[in-house]
Amino acid sequence: MSKRRACVWAGIDAGKGHHWTAAVDETGATLWSKKVDNDESAILSALGEILDLADEVRWAVDISGTASALLLALLAAHGQQAVYVPGRTVNRMAGAYRGEAKTDARDAYIIAETARHRRDFATIDVPAQLAAELALLTAHRSDLVADRVRMINRLRDVLTGVFPALERSFDYSAHKGALVLLTGYQTPAAIRRRGRARLTAWLANRGVRSADAVAVTALEAARTQQTALPGEEVAAQIVADLAEQILALDERLKRIENRIRETFRSHPQAEIIESLPGMGPMLGAEFVVAAGDLTAYADAGHLASAAGLVPVPRDSGRRTGNLHRPKRYSRRLRRVFYLSAQTSIIREGPNRDFYLKKRGEGCKHVQAIIALARRRASVLWALLRDGRMFTTAPPVTQAA
Repeated sequence: MSKRRACVWAGIDAGKGHHWTAAVDETGATLWSKKVDNDESAILSALGEILDLADEVRWAVDISGTASALLLALLAAHGQQAVYVPGRTVNRMAGAYRGEAKTDARDAYIIAETARHRRDFATIDVPAQLAAELALLTAHRSDLVADRVRMINRLRDVLTGVFPALERSFDYSAHKGALVLLTGYQTPAAIRRRGRARLTAWLANRGVRSADAVAVTALEAARTQQTALPGEEVAAQIVADLAEQILALDERLKRIENRIRETFRSHPQAEIIESLPGMGPMLGAEFVVAAGDLTAYADAGHLASAAGLVPVPRDSGRRTGNLHRPKRYSRRLRRVFYLSAQTSIIREGPNRDFYLKKRGEGCKHVQAIIALARRRASVLWALLRDGRMFTTAPPVTQAA
């Protein structure tokens, strides 16, 4: 039996089917290295063996997503915390060790060694129930939105091949009546045979607003094309099927968005987040998921840096003052601040005034939006820190 150590470092190369875990001591010697199935009993068995090696175990993992969800939850349940070692860091650290082999065991060893040498990696916190629900709901909504965009692009492509005039007549991404029309009529001849009165009645019976205007637009497009193109019948069936799928997808999106809205508004700080102009329940839910626990950000600058809104210096020798866009940041968090900043400039107020000020200084639209997003990150951080709502007037400073 080897003696018990004071501290060991355990690196985990996570995967969907199994994880490879390696534990090293203060000298870098490997004490334990095994493949562990992504199963509760196997993880608990490995956890017990590694905890018996030392009084303190410092865990490090290279994936903080769904593949390691069970592993991280079991670690948290046993009072253990893990840090996140990015895959890029592991890849670069691999060059500092002997050999060129690429195996799970070697990756786990390098993760453990990297965690042993560096103490500045972010700690992975298992999300609370509310944050976990919002993460799943927002991810599912993003998938549905991507499916909707793909279907609309496919519908427009097929419709252009047989009826280009009708494809140009409507914005199918925002016009429900046009999609309802395509579920029943997709060819010029069919629309002309139906006529204005009967087509209007058909659309009105299906709840289409401004049914007469939709019917008139479709008939005008049908009169411009008298030729039936090859494959018209098959294309019409495909267009009708796609239109029905898009309408059904819209209903699913409504249900998901209502669920996100209800879940987000049960968050204790939801009202504060929504008080910031341009930050609705959808972007608010994305912010809660992407930002995580705000106590991890020492100040507003750290939050802005995590969102990629702070330039990074690139100085060398006599060349100083060179700034460039960061490469490592949360794309999701940056998207929240960017989109909310764009929305906030629609209405009059301090956000629009700041944007116009930056444009007046010579900034382009994107530069002005990023500058506004950086300012809004500081404002939101201060609001959440103080637990107060957003107001157009600055708060009154009280004497200490």
